[in-house]
Amino acid sequence: MRQAVLYARVSSKDQEREGFSIPAQLKFLREYAQTHELNVLHEFVDVETAKTTGRKQFGEMVRFLRDHKACRIVLVEKTDRLYRNFRDCVTLEDLDVEIHLPKEGQIISKDSKSQTKLVHGIQLVIARNYIENLRDEVRKGMREKAAQGIYPSRPPLGYRNNKLLRTIEVDHDNAPIAQRMFELYATGTHSLASLRGFLKAEYGKVFSKWHLEKLLKNPFYIGTYEWEGKSYAGTHRPLVSSEIFARVRDVLSGKARPRKQKHEFAFSGLLHCAYDNCAVTAEFKKQKYTYYRCTGYRGKCDLPYFREEVMADRLGQVLQAIRIPDDVLAQLEESLLSDKTHEETLRKRQAERIEQRLVLLRKRLEQAYVDRLDGKITEEFWEAKSAEWQDEEKALLGSLREVEQAENPERALDRVRILELANRAYSLYVTQTPQEKAKLLRMVLSNCAVDAVSVYPTYRKPFDMIFERAKTGEWWAWVDLNHRPRPYQGLLWCYMHSSVAMITLLTTSLKFVPRDGTDGKRILDYLGATMVQHAGPGEGQKYVLVGRAYDFVLAEQKKSSRQTTPS
Repeated sequence: MRQAVLYARVSSKDQEREGFSIPAQLKFLREYAQTHELNVLHEFVDVETAKTTGRKQFGEMVRFLRDHKACRIVLVEKTDRLYRNFRDCVTLEDLDVEIHLPKEGQIISKDSKSQTKLVHGIQLVIARNYIENLRDEVRKGMREKAAQGIYPSRPPLGYRNNKLLRTIEVDHDNAPIAQRMFELYATGTHSLASLRGFLKAEYGKVFSKWHLEKLLKNPFYIGTYEWEGKSYAGTHRPLVSSEIFARVRDVLSGKARPRKQKHEFAFSGLLHCAYDNCAVTAEFKKQKYTYYRCTGYRGKCDLPYFREEVMADRLGQVLQAIRIPDDVLAQLEESLLSDKTHEETLRKRQAERIEQRLVLLRKRLEQAYVDRLDGKITEEFWEAKSAEWQDEEKALLGSLREVEQAENPERALDRVRILELANRAYSLYVTQTPQEKAKLLRMVLSNCAVDAVSVYPTYRKPFDMIFERAKTGEWWAWVDLNHRPRPYQGLLWCYMHSSVAMITLLTTSLKFVPRDGTDGKRILDYLGATMVQHAGPGEGQKYVLVGRAYDFVLAEQKKSSRQTTPS
């Protein structure tokens, strides 16, 4: 009885999990061996493509045949199960083996007729052409997807593939890690090694330095990407601003690498001089004291020297200026958490409407395609309508992404934490070290000017709004402490969504709202309802709504002035 080996193959794990192809091939080949009185010494099974060399079990089979000279027969279902490339074919020819292909009814060996070898060669070319054509079609589809603004591969850290919608969405578990990585490296105080250690300590994630550098250079985080040498604008939401990305690029290239300092000064980089707008620098004197002074870059300056302790006390004033009273804080938190439920309900309804429209649109597109194949509609009509419906589908998918991106369950909690920080900032500040104080100040301030007497802070959003309310004491516009209905919902919605135009409009309208909330309440109720009903549209639509609301405010002002004008 002659000796033989079996070889079976599928191209992917998905085919293997289906559980049909491999068992069917093995059963068929075992029956063939039994019928032809062949003794099977070994069975080899691969789960990978045959378009290139390097298959693990194929290599094992080649080594087995080299070691067992008495075994010269290979049983395989058909040509494309054995190989789809010429190099593997030549490898088996060099071994002088006899290849049995039961499905094709062929036996290939050195003694085979030229006609048989020709047919087998043609089948190998067809198998190779199949995989090449498949690759071309896949690449064409990926190019089209890239042109539509959807990255056609696996996105970097902070994003994930939405397999249902075939889009890229933010991965809320890893997005904060990616953002933190850029923020830290943009400061210029970290090397790739120290950044790697910081991310491991803070998030428990381990990155290689090579991987970190690759991520930091990836323009995907600012909304663009490259595919096959071309740059595309993506439809995904950027996680990093262009300014931070540019700073990171400068640090990586060595342009923004800071000089090492012997001493770390807490408030360095936070302050500038109110007299000449130069930076405020620090010096270490007598091996004991830290002084802050103007750099004097534009000439002699009147700003005096300040001890670090004195400067820290002065900067503490800017945190006192944003304190929210405890009773007001409680009411604001209650309103924010209440609005969160209403906001989520509105978003859910909007997403459902968009998804229903998408299902209907896709069914219409599929039916039109069938009608085109059946000859019920012309080619010109199909091309015109399919282009129109595909544009509508893109617009709907864009709207759905905006709704999903806005639907972050942590947003309301983040707003509450911001309000709590404003309430407790100063009490935390006075108990901290200078370095911790500076870290807290940087969370609240974007910059701060100082002169001989005062400090002039520039607050980050939304602390600038909190500062304005704290300065005037007009907390009534946000909340009514006696739980009577007050016209504050519109302003609170603006705070939640950070739309500058809406905040400006509603804040301006508050100036002519009476304290008793009678005439002005109707105006702000209209504005607040209008904004909440349209939560989630693009910026262009928001400004249209603002314009309409502003026209309404002007009309109400004129109506109010006519009613108060004496006859």
